[in-house]
Amino acid sequence: MIKNGWLEQAQKRESPHADERPDPSDISVLVVHGISLPAGEFGGPYVDDLFMGTLNPNAHPDFAILDGLRVSAHCFIRRNGELIQYVPFHRRAWHAGRSNYCGRRRCNDFTIGIELEGTDTTPYTNEQYQCLAQVARQLIDHYPALTRHRIVGHEHIAPVRKTDPGPAFDWKRFKQLLNDNLTKKV
Repeated sequence: MIKNGWLEQAQKRESPHADERPDPSDISVLVVHGISLPAGEFGGPYVDDLFMGTLNPNAHPDFAILDGLRVSAHCFIRRNGELIQYVPFHRRAWHAGRSNYCGRRRCNDFTIGIELEGTDTTPYTNEQYQCLAQVARQLIDHYPALTRHRIVGHEHIAPVRKTDPGPAFDWKRFKQLLNDNLTKKV
């Protein structure tokens, strides 16, 4: 259930890295991402710190390049399926960067970004696929312009710049779970 832009089942952590969409009724694409901080390490506090604007650039040598970066996603799904929401869906999260979808630039304006804890080469977990399919179904039910055919990876909207969620993400498996969730809707 989505209430005031928030998923009721998600842990709520409101990120300061968001702003108003140019047209809040234009939510038409779901972008799937993969992230880990430090790269290849899971379960720590650093992704949350990044989205909340509290990442200490001295906590790890790789974090120096992230100093001052202002980024967020609407949701983050940990390896165990835990769901955290950082930005209400009617607001613009800063997840896509320079991007293009079907000739439209500034994808943050009209997309919802969901980050999966993972890497391009580490298989995502069953819990993540289940959670993502459930969230995608709720979004499709709630936002009329968003369909199962408008779900893409970050790699698809920023192909030269980004590679996530990468070859480790099983699109066929995810689409089957999503189709199963959509057909259960009666």
